Amino acid sequence: MATPDFIRTLRKSIGHDLLWLPGVSAIVFDDEGRVLLNRRSDTGKWSMLGGIPEPGEQPADCAVREVEEETGVLCVVERVVLVQALNPVTYVNGDICQYMDISFRCRAVGGEARVNDDESLEVGWFPLDALPDLNEFGMQRIKQATVDAPTWFETMSSE
Repeated sequence: MATPDFIRTLRKSIGHDLLWLPGVSAIVFDDEGRVLLNRRSDTGKWSMLGGIPEPGEQPADCAVREVEEETGVLCVVERVVLVQALNPVTYVNGDICQYMDISFRCRAVGGEARVNDDESLEVGWFPLDALPDLNEFGMQRIKQATVDAPTWFETMSSE
């Protein structure tokens, strides 16, 4: 995930100290019920799409923007899946962040899945019964996006 300029500015003042940030995750489905994932360039692992809203940006707008920026796919937000505070993450440079993640179920409405920026090594559509190896964070959100009933999840890491 590319670091937004406003966070770089904050880091000049606070160093590597804990920074509490909003984050969004987009679980994007196509008409065949497949989910769109990217293999991240920073970790090499498959993941849901997402990012950090810019100051003043609405979370749902951020989800739509991030999906298009990272994959070239146009989508619309259908609903909120889950809002959850994640465990703190320490990055390789020593920065510590903790995210309040808002996960959205989205529906693809156009574009064609492709690597569209330097944050992804690969992107692709996956049937729910053939998902690549995902962390618990991703698996739970995808599962929750497929049902209409609310579910409570315990605190987890945001690997």
